[in-house]
Amino acid sequence: MKYYKCFSLGCKVNTYEIQAVCQILNENGYQESKDEQCDLIVINTCAVTLTSESKSRQKIRSLRSKYPNATLFVMGCYSQLHSEEVSSIEGVDIVIGTSKRNNIISLLEEFKRTKTQIVDVEKNNRNQKYECLNISSYNENTRAFLKIQDGCNNFCSYCVIPYVRGNIRSRSKEDILSEVDRLVENGYQEIVLTGIDMASYGEDLNNETSFNDLIRSILEHNNELKRLRISSLEASLIDDEFISLLNDFPQIARHLHIPLQSGSKEVLKRMNRKYTKEQFLENLTKIRNAIPEIALACDVIVGFPGETEEEFEETYSFIKECGFNYLHVFPYSIRPGTVAAKMKNQVNPQVKKERVTKLIELGNKLKEEYESKFVGREVDVIVETYNPKTNLFKGYSSNYLEVHLSSENDVRGKYLKVIYNR
Repeated sequence: MKYYKCFSLGCKVNTYEIQAVCQILNENGYQESKDEQCDLIVINTCAVTLTSESKSRQKIRSLRSKYPNATLFVMGCYSQLHSEEVSSIEGVDIVIGTSKRNNIISLLEEFKRTKTQIVDVEKNNRNQKYECLNISSYNENTRAFLKIQDGCNNFCSYCVIPYVRGNIRSRSKEDILSEVDRLVENGYQEIVLTGIDMASYGEDLNNETSFNDLIRSILEHNNELKRLRISSLEASLIDDEFISLLNDFPQIARHLHIPLQSGSKEVLKRMNRKYTKEQFLENLTKIRNAIPEIALACDVIVGFPGETEEEFEETYSFIKECGFNYLHVFPYSIRPGTVAAKMKNQVNPQVKKERVTKLIELGNKLKEEYESKFVGREVDVIVETYNPKTNLFKGYSSNYLEVHLSSENDVRGKYLKVIYNR
């Protein structure tokens, strides 16, 4: 028996992909190591920020040091973007990028035969087909990610992802529905849809389907699924049809993550985002009118090149106007090769830090105000884990309230109605 350990950094798409690789290994004579015995290390890297790249390098080196005799297989966005840098790290045996993951077994066999480092990264990745990876089981007991799409054609001026992930490409609806069936049959009660740019889903399939059509098909196809969560939703997807889906299917989680990035009119233009702040607010208002107590979260980039104090304050005020309940705040990170990296008036790091702190404080306040509304009220929760130290079970409600509860019985995997108490 050959033993492996898999590690993933970054987004939910990476989490899905590393789990799919685990499944390939399991089907080919490998077994996940539960102790220090390990013949293979697989690392899925991230490159969304300079910090992500640094963490990827640190992870590679620390695992090489900890498991000196294991084959070290590196894949993902960082190795796609900087394959030469990754391959130069001492002890790295096999390097791929954001494709060819289905080839892991043949690559391992080649390395075993030749004992020579393999670097197999597809540099021309703007004309790719969707690489179908499949999952039947998942590390978590009750929630599974499901990847529906890859790639991005938006080329926001700050973002390296279109360069490392390639062109948009959609997974077939039939394959998605089959995976939903397998996951539900194996006991998963919540499925989280994920992709690099889910708003583009179906555009490369001759418009035979769309994101809204996929949502409806999933929920009509499998009525045993308790909850369908959308990991990230571009504002452009919020139309009357999507609002109808929210009204028609209570299984859709009452929690939406909608990237904003900036609330400044001029900064949005420099970012090459495809909406105005007026359009963004209009779409959020549609959701609030339909589902008043839905939880809304957003991403915000602070300190984008040229961001003035007035533009930052414009963003601060706009976030409050939108009524977001959760904020994910990131300082702008220079990504070589992007348009924004060449822009003048890069913001001082200390100024960025101060602005990040101010938005985090706002985010904590908005979170507190939202969650306090539900204290003493009944919420639905899918119980996920048990902590023997506290003797408490933990799960999440549809609107992503973290719920802790006690029970004499093992309620992991159960769908319960409980009274929320922070």
